[in-house]
Amino acid sequence: MRSTFQLPSSLEVSVGKRGPSEIPGYDVVPVTLSSNSHTSTHQFLISKDDKTLIEWEKLDISKDLMDTINTEGRPERGNKDAKVTIVNYDDFECPYCSRMHQTLFPDLMKSYGSQVKIIYKDYPLVEIHPWAMHAAVDANCLAAQNGEAYWEFADYIHANQKQINGEKRDIDQEYGRIDQLTRDLGSKHKLDASRLDACIKKQDDSVVRASMKEGDKLGVGATPTMFVNGERIEGVVSEAALTSVIDRALKDAGENPPSAPKTSGSQSLGPAAGQSGPQTAESQRPH
Repeated sequence: MRSTFQLPSSLEVSVGKRGPSEIPGYDVVPVTLSSNSHTSTHQFLISKDDKTLIEWEKLDISKDLMDTINTEGRPERGNKDAKVTIVNYDDFECPYCSRMHQTLFPDLMKSYGSQVKIIYKDYPLVEIHPWAMHAAVDANCLAAQNGEAYWEFADYIHANQKQINGEKRDIDQEYGRIDQLTRDLGSKHKLDASRLDACIKKQDDSVVRASMKEGDKLGVGATPTMFVNGERIEGVVSEAALTSVIDRALKDAGENPPSAPKTSGSQSLGPAAGQSGPQTAESQRPH
C-alpha cells in the first residue's frame, strides 16, 4: 500500500479482516488510513491465489448522489431554482482551492447566469492546514446570519491566504486576522454583533465535522472536490474542462448551454495522470 500509493510515513495504515466478496475468485479486505482525527476506509479485492489486488468501489446508481449531500442552510450563489447544482468541498487554507475559486468566480458565473447555482461544503485538511478549521467555523458564523457575508469572506480568504499567514507563521495571529475579518464583515452587513462574537468565541466545529464526515462517505479525500449534478471533479481543472462538464449537465437537464463561455486554458493540477487509489502525499494530489 505504502509503495504503490506513495503514502507518507505519518499516515497510519490498518488492514482489516479478509472476508468473502460478491466477486467470484476474490475476497474483500478493508484498508483504513488514519491521520490524527481523520480516517478513511477503502475496500480492496484480493484474489484467492493472493496474486492480484484491486481497489474496489461499489456505486449505488439507484439513488441520485446529489440527494445524499446535505445543503440545508448553506449559502448559494446563482439561481436557487437552477437545474445544475455545483457542490464544492472546500478548504480555506488550500492554495489549489484558491485557484479553483478564482475560476468559479466571477467569470464562470457570468457566463452561465441563472443556469447554475454553487454551494460550498467544508472539508478542511486539518492535518496540514492549521487555520483552515478556524476559518470554516468563522465562515459558518457569518452564514448563520447572512449568505452574502459568507461569500464575501470566502472571496477574501481565497484571494488573501498569504496575508492570513503573515510573514511569520503564528497560529494565534492567524486566528486573530480571521476573527477580525469576520467581525468587519459582520459590521459591514449589519449582523447581530453580540451573536456573531459569541459564535466566534465558541468555535463550535460540529457543523464542519459533519460536512467532513459526509465528504468521507462520498470518497472525498482531497480539496477541491466538486460534484456537478453528481459528476465528480477532483483537483484544479481548467475553465474549459469545467464548462464541458457543466454544459453536459445542462443538456442532460434539457437546457441549452451558453453559446461561447469564456475559457482561461489553464492546465489541470489534479491528481497525476494514471494514478488512482488513496493517494495522500501533497506532491501527488491537490490540498
